[in-house]
Amino acid sequence: MKLESLKPAQGSVKSNTRLGRGQGSGGGGTAKRGHKGAKSRSGYSQKRGFEGGQMPLQRRVPKFGFNNVNRVAYKAINLDTLQALFEKTGEANMTLTFLREHGLASKSDLIKVLGRGEFTAKVNVTVHAFSKSAEEAIAKAGGSATVFGAAEAAGKEVKGGE
Repeated sequence: MKLESLKPAQGSVKSNTRLGRGQGSGGGGTAKRGHKGAKSRSGYSQKRGFEGGQMPLQRRVPKFGFNNVNRVAYKAINLDTLQALFEKTGEANMTLTFLREHGLASKSDLIKVLGRGEFTAKVNVTVHAFSKSAEEAIAKAGGSATVFGAAEAAGKEVKGGE
């Protein structure tokens, strides 16, 4: 076998149909677009979701709910996660920067500490928000729960019993 003897498999190569070249070509007259209608015209492009005049699916399906533009979305971190982090690092001051460095939140996340799990570490936690049970557990363990930003403005700090 030589390169010059190679050729494509039989039936795999077809010549393009030349449209609008007279009746004898098989693609003359309407150029295989049929008669009249939007699809026969030049420049036609079907819009996304168009169903030929039938009511489109996205309009037939009932809508419900709404998106609240004023919603504040927090990244939740539980007490058992903070306890494990304390056991791993031994850090007594857990700030936003510290939690981000250890992969618990990204740069733009607002962090809220929730009260799931056992918590015995005496640490100072500074984040954006706390659940009531988390605040109580941190205070009971002897640490402090400080709300980031609001601490300076409102003086909100929960101190634990020493």
